[in-house]
Amino acid sequence: MLDIIIESRKAQIVPGFEVKRILPYQLRRMVGPFIFMDHGGPVSIPTPTSTNLDVLPHPHIGLSTVSYLFSGNVTHRDSLGVEQVIRPGEVNWMTAGKGIAHSERFEDPAMLAGGELEMIQTWVALPEKDEESEPSFKNYTPDQLPIFTDTGIWMRLIAGNAYGLTNEVSTSSPMFYVHVVLNQGARFGLPQGHSERGAYIVRGSVEISGITYSAGKLMVFNNGVDPVIIAKENTILMMLGGEHLGERYIWWNFVSSRKERIEQAKEDWKQGRIILPPTDNEEYVPLPKDNSRPAGGPPPGALS
Repeated sequence: MLDIIIESRKAQIVPGFEVKRILPYQLRRMVGPFIFMDHGGPVSIPTPTSTNLDVLPHPHIGLSTVSYLFSGNVTHRDSLGVEQVIRPGEVNWMTAGKGIAHSERFEDPAMLAGGELEMIQTWVALPEKDEESEPSFKNYTPDQLPIFTDTGIWMRLIAGNAYGLTNEVSTSSPMFYVHVVLNQGARFGLPQGHSERGAYIVRGSVEISGITYSAGKLMVFNNGVDPVIIAKENTILMMLGGEHLGERYIWWNFVSSRKERIEQAKEDWKQGRIILPPTDNEEYVPLPKDNSRPAGGPPPGALS
């Protein structure tokens, strides 16, 4: 029934800010098109350290970054000149395509006063035909993300299609991404019509076939199964998956179906050919040394 259980690991984004790293995992690199997943927080940020937690401008290719907040807010700036504050319940969807740089900074007075931050960031790999597309950015507000409720169940469709829901979020391949809140005792199932499906436990715990799974675990299910998920307590899940796109290489913030494209991206960043955000171009994250782990996701200084 379960293909694999992935236990989140600690990863340091910047000094003083640890996240739970879920994907990629050595034994399971992707779930559908999702190739990266971090869970940051909940954390209360002390005033003296707030600005030190800023994620400086850094590059991406070959993917879309998807930011979703439970609490707090973050200011996004990118090479296109976009400046967007993302708030809880919204989606920031940035498609890197052939190359983009962006930053994420904590500038809200409430955050600087020690407010709480909790967020999920994922990367969605692009189909080969879209890997060299023009970069783009879109913020989607809560009214664009449909909500479904039933006894003990609340859920919001972030992207794709699931449980009969669709929305305006533009995706490049068949997928689903859903925020689910379950009351204790609620029973829930997986969406149909997707070959790869997973459920990450943000908070709480669930029971499947008599076994209890706790927060911080990503449950990846075998194709064709239809288990009953029972909330053992009040629980938050992030459901995600879709159709597999084929193998991808991942090094630092770069994703591609071709090794040589990763090498080109490294050189492009070193030579300044990926433009910095015009309103945030005084500093940036340098390319890591070549001996950094190629499949470990961002090193310190790059959250997404």
